[in-house]
This record gives sequence, structure tokens and C-alpha cells, in this order.
Amino acid sequence: MREFLDATDRRLTRLLSDDAQDGVNQLAEKMQLSPPTVRTRLKALIEKNALKIVGLLNLSERPELIGAIVGISANAQGHLDELTQKLAELPFVTSVSVVTGRFDLIVEVLVAGDVQDLYRFTSELLPRVAGPGIISRSETFVVMKSRNKWVNLPRGCWEQGADGGTGPSTP
Repeated sequence: MREFLDATDRRLTRLLSDDAQDGVNQLAEKMQLSPPTVRTRLKALIEKNALKIVGLLNLSERPELIGAIVGISANAQGHLDELTQKLAELPFVTSVSVVTGRFDLIVEVLVAGDVQDLYRFTSELLPRVAGPGIISRSETFVVMKSRNKWVNLPRGCWEQGADGGTGPSTP
């Protein structure tokens, strides 16, 4: 069962969300706690998979990155968790969410360069992830402009290609 974060952990994650460049000593000073306490809290949050410290890119400032949102209607018949796991493991996927509304799943995708990798994702990778009839339909929304959209680079984006170049890879 997931646990709620206490006030100290919430404050620590808030500070890291504002600026993850602060070291343990700076965080401890801001929180008026000892560095070992902050270090222990930080380690526990990471080990519980409640926190991940990563570098994020501002999507609106990276014209070479194309973001898309893919809505999926699925006939998973009790196997929705398995489907979300398979989708999350695909190249270019930044997140998969089970949602309410006209779609069952929302998949966020990030590709570099042109729309060729997005086409490959929707026409080749997505249909192969589940058996016939599991994904009954999908609809892709290309992000034209965004505000305050910070993204992590998914597997497949800006990876070394098989030809030794730095273009899109073909996992």
C-alpha cells in the first residue's frame, strides 16, 4: 500500500522540485535539520520509489523535440496493468496513465527530429504491444505549443544510433 508523505518529506520534495541542484547541506540549512537527517530522508524516498532526481528539459525551448499525447481505448479484460507496463517499456514513452473519460489510457511520447519516430510508434510499436483486438483504437495529439512542460528523455530519444550517429535510433 502506498504511504502518504509526512510534512518533512513533503517539504524536502517541494524544495527539490524548485531546485534539485541544492546539495544535502543546503537542503538541511533551508529545512533547519541536520545533514544526516536530510540524507536519510532523501535515501528513503528514493528507495521507496517515491522520488527520482533527474534532469528535465523545457519542451517549449527544445524545437528538436516533438511531444505527443496518445489516447488509447483498450479491451484489456482485467489485464490493464500488464498493458500499461508493456506500453511504459516502449521507446519514446515518457509516461502511461490509466484515466477516466473516452480513453482508458493516456500515453505521453517524446521523439526527436521529425515525426518519423512518432509515426513508427503509432503504426508499428503500439499495435505490436498487445494481442489483436486489445487496443481497439487510438488517437494521437501532437503538442503544438506548451507552457511549463518539463520532460525527461525517454529511451530511444537522442540515443546513439546503430550507424554511429547521434540521430534517432531504431530499438
